[in-house]
Amino acid sequence: MTDQRRDTHDLHDEEVAHAWQQLVATARRTVADRLVVGTSGNVSVRVGDLVLVTPSGVPYDRLTPDDVTGVDLDGRQVLGTLVPTSELPMHLAVHRTTDARAVVHTHAVHATAVSTLVSELPPVHYMTSALGGPVRVAPYATYGTEELARNLLDALTDRTACLLQNHGTLTYAPTLDQAYDHTAQLEWMCRLWLTAASVPGHAPNLLTEEQLRQVGEKLSGYGQRRPEPRSAHQHPPPMTP
Repeated sequence: MTDQRRDTHDLHDEEVAHAWQQLVATARRTVADRLVVGTSGNVSVRVGDLVLVTPSGVPYDRLTPDDVTGVDLDGRQVLGTLVPTSELPMHLAVHRTTDARAVVHTHAVHATAVSTLVSELPPVHYMTSALGGPVRVAPYATYGTEELARNLLDALTDRTACLLQNHGTLTYAPTLDQAYDHTAQLEWMCRLWLTAASVPGHAPNLLTEEQLRQVGEKLSGYGQRRPEPRSAHQHPPPMTP
């Protein structure tokens, strides 16, 4: 069965090769933007029934086109020889239960700090709406476990991002660019809340559900309208007004 599955997705398949290239670029971006340290964090992208993932313990700047690593939705490795990320259960849980095509997990400093303080990131900025609402904190569980995967799915209900208690962040989206943008927005909002909450004698003003709803309506029509069909090499419009 494994050999048959390997034949389904050739290493030189153009779509798979392009997706792997984007995945590696996104993983390297998390390091460049200091959202992870070393080989912490991981990225995945779905191509049909194939999930490409960063391999375990390999520095992202050393990854080549020949290092493509892929599994099916049951977690069976069907591409490559490198061991998939230890957080595979978390990625597969998201890909199996949501419309995600891309998942980004980081150990961003400010977001991780917030995960140790509250059960939900207070809505201090209107971009909270872009993530589906106030971002919840998934209860702590050991990394790479099914328990952690279950906890994060609960936290992701009606959301596209969550914090992992004493651990980091997870976001998902239709594309890697969008998932990364969710991650960057989340880290920025966590830094904003920590900064505002640290002022003695003051508490940050928080947005109401109605205010967030109104922003959500505006964001749904934000950006440039592109002609269809869109090329696989085009990038989506930026999320932030």
